[in-house]
Amino acid sequence: MPPLEILGCRVDDVDLAEAAARIVAYARDGGHHRVVTLGTEMIVYARRDPVYRAVVNASDLVVADTIGVVCASRLHGVPLRGRVAGIELLERLCELAAQEQLPIYLLGAAPDVARATAGVLAARHPGLRVAGARDGYFAPEQAAEVAAAIRASGARILFAALGFPKQERFLADWLAASGAGVGMGVGGSFDVLAGRLPRAPQALRRLGLEWLYRLVREPRRWRRQMALPLFVWLAVLDRVGIKKGTRAS
Repeated sequence: MPPLEILGCRVDDVDLAEAAARIVAYARDGGHHRVVTLGTEMIVYARRDPVYRAVVNASDLVVADTIGVVCASRLHGVPLRGRVAGIELLERLCELAAQEQLPIYLLGAAPDVARATAGVLAARHPGLRVAGARDGYFAPEQAAEVAAAIRASGARILFAALGFPKQERFLADWLAASGAGVGMGVGGSFDVLAGRLPRAPQALRRLGLEWLYRLVREPRRWRRQMALPLFVWLAVLDRVGIKKGTRAS
């Protein structure tokens, strides 16, 4: 099925199982494939940054990371099958990577968080090979060095928890040099997996209120959360003022 376009950003209509299967195939085919876990804030940002939008749209797979993206697809009359949360996709990929002997690399978050995440994932998924882990605190001029370290590790799947837009830009610029078959941006997933931040209770996630839980827990995020009402407004305008939602060709 062709991807959907929401406010200029493509989104693939996949569920968790299909997304994970595609990514495992990518990791084995000898190429270098980028995966974007797309949220509402990212779409709003891409709306005003055409370079970033091009990076997103040139990716091999774009999944709907937030319920807002799924709701926008319904508003446009071409509903996605559902949300594919980045952290859940990461966990499923680690399960498959352990079975398929695909080494992973963890890049991002604060010092020691990536290593703590590596320990958590290795304990949850026996047989998982974590080829390396390092924090996301590096200057642009160090990016080549970081990519070289990933290449030397032999990792096939690179999880980048650098936050948007940095993680998508890093993968666009350096994935091939890193040697990894797949690069996927995972935002703040390492902080949750390492126990630094709690994830919203499942009941709130089902209701699409994870954003509200995070705002209550982290009030300093209020500026970022302003992107949500703006996204809703833009999606409504796009629906009533332009045309019914379309599938990208």
